[in-house]
Amino acid sequence: MTTAAIYLRQSLDAAGDELAVQRQRDDCRALATARGWSVVEEYKDNSISASDRRKKRPDYDRMVADYEAGRFQAIVCWDLDRLTRQPRQLEDWIDLAETRGLLLVTANGEADLTTDGGRMYARIKAAVARGEVERKAARQRAAARQRAEVGRPPLGVRLTGYTPKGELVAAEADLVRVLFERFAAGDSLRALAAWAQQQGVPTRHGAPWNPSTVRTLLTNPRYAGRAIYRGQQTGRAGGWTPIVSEDLFTIVQVKLSDPRRRTHEGTDRKHLGSGLYLCGVCGDALTSWTGGRYRCPAGHLTRAQRHIDLYVAGVAVEFLSDPDRVAELRARLTAPTSENREAAEQVRVLRERLTRIADEYDSGLIDGHRFRVATDRAQAELVTAEAALARAANPAAAVLRASDPVAYLTESSLMIRRGVIGLLFTVRVHPAPRGRRGFDPETVTFDWS
Repeated sequence: MTTAAIYLRQSLDAAGDELAVQRQRDDCRALATARGWSVVEEYKDNSISASDRRKKRPDYDRMVADYEAGRFQAIVCWDLDRLTRQPRQLEDWIDLAETRGLLLVTANGEADLTTDGGRMYARIKAAVARGEVERKAARQRAAARQRAEVGRPPLGVRLTGYTPKGELVAAEADLVRVLFERFAAGDSLRALAAWAQQQGVPTRHGAPWNPSTVRTLLTNPRYAGRAIYRGQQTGRAGGWTPIVSEDLFTIVQVKLSDPRRRTHEGTDRKHLGSGLYLCGVCGDALTSWTGGRYRCPAGHLTRAQRHIDLYVAGVAVEFLSDPDRVAELRARLTAPTSENREAAEQVRVLRERLTRIADEYDSGLIDGHRFRVATDRAQAELVTAEAALARAANPAAAVLRASDPVAYLTESSLMIRRGVIGLLFTVRVHPAPRGRRGFDPETVTFDWS
């Protein structure tokens, strides 16, 4: 008796109920029974396309290996396009039919590789199917570009923080915003991944958060409301609500591209005041010393860290607990300076230039070569201008915009707490009076911002 295998496939099973696969199975088994074949195995790839040769089809690959091992003599599938949409793969099966006697038939009755006519029909059908796939891909690319040009979110792509239609998902959007703010303020990718994992908000694929996932998120221009097509910014604003500001996104990109930045914690400071507090005698930055102490490099003082750190943190909390003082400092620090006004204006001009270049290309005023040259030049100038804008900003000022500045400080990492303290004041530590025991707050002074 001829031994047979049944191959079942459905490109997209949106409902997840495998009803289409079950219908294929019923028809294929009926054909095998009619031919008197014994079905020894079923192979099933559900919700997997056969159009893209780069996509793995586990059961298809297993079926190929089993045929090579001599496990069966015939294959039954519902239609040839269930088996493959790749002409090259079809030729492999035709070769096996001609050289090794493989019996391959379809339950819909349209193909039978055991005959010359059946093989010719199969080749024509595969070529037509491949052409349809390529035309569909071209239409999808054109539609994707058009959506990007008018600022609409890409179809079928869901970013963390948004629905597939580009609407905000509140809990995810809050997490995304905090990731941007904390990275700008000094947190590492590793620390942010650990923090995000603790929040209980999954990635869009449901996988655990890791440094690579965080980095990918932080580099996506869509979070700043920028439309992109095939990885390139179009110069147009997206028609969805940004989660982060243009300035914050720019700051993060500059920090990510800094070759001195490391993704691990090895270069992070281990103590609140190391390199931050100044010696009250000579003005040098204090360093960490053995036994939990701060030390002046010039030898003017050595002080216990714990009491000083607690006092400094307490002074910062007291300041951040006063809404009026926070508002006053926020107004001063966010007031435009000549430096950041100039940088912001340059960024604005270059973004408008990118939009104008895209409009001229769409209108046929410039050809593809001139479009690429002009876009590349403007993009290069924009990177430089955005770096200047980032240098003019103070990322630690995020604490002043927080709904609860005290919680922002106390719940943040050490690197962010250092940044906030440096934003609020300069700490000067003086030598402890001789003969006096215990901590004296008067030996720590503050130069307020």
